[in-house]
Amino acid sequence: MVKIRIIPCLDVKNGRVVKGINFLNLIDAGDPVEQAKHYSDNGADEICFLDISASLENRDTMINVVKKTANEVFIPLTVGGGISSIENIQALLKAGADKVSINSAAIKNPNIIKKASEYFGNQCIVVAVDAKKHNNDWFVYSHGGTKKTDLHALSWIEKAQKLGAGEILLTSMDKDGTKSGFDNELLNKVSEFLKIPVIASGGVGALDHFYDGIVKGKADALLAASVFHFNEISIKEVKKYLKDKNINIRD
Repeated sequence: MVKIRIIPCLDVKNGRVVKGINFLNLIDAGDPVEQAKHYSDNGADEICFLDISASLENRDTMINVVKKTANEVFIPLTVGGGISSIENIQALLKAGADKVSINSAAIKNPNIIKKASEYFGNQCIVVAVDAKKHNNDWFVYSHGGTKKTDLHALSWIEKAQKLGAGEILLTSMDKDGTKSGFDNELLNKVSEFLKIPVIASGGVGALDHFYDGIVKGKADALLAASVFHFNEISIKEVKKYLKDKNINIRD
């Protein structure tokens, strides 16, 4: 059985870690390299960097931050934000990223998923999906959650899998920053047809939310930001809690 991963997410804007509620009202939460090293030293299974303004401002992801982090951190590093070409992906992998997360570019040109997975291997390609509920269905948002698309989230995720995505990073915009728990209804629906891992994102506020994301949402990995950044819950606490509940978690 695959072991559940705990992944701290660092949303980066202008070279700083930021956090908000429902993708809005961002506040400073520290230096990304220092934060990543802290999490690596304290039991994180992976680190996720998302340059949340890169697509919106049409600029490249911060290569220098990735290089510095790769020198300090020795667990897998996933990087996303502003990735729109094979060249972008190559530059990030060369800088030290282990995986890249594609969002807006894949919506605009789905074929980039196929090309990237064929070129680099699907283990390197994560497709990030920002979803929000409207009238009992979930729709995909692009450009850091600022632009609603006509894509139905479940259909889009299924298509991404067929095109060669290695993982899905699924963020519930309704839950993001609210600390009310993952959107387990959405996660469960996705897990019914998904054969690749799904990383749950958006909404953690308590230890039992991690447990529910696995048992109710059937997620393969759990991503959180606020509770880790502001020292409300530590990764070690999460892992001990889940082990005590007989969840197969990495040491």
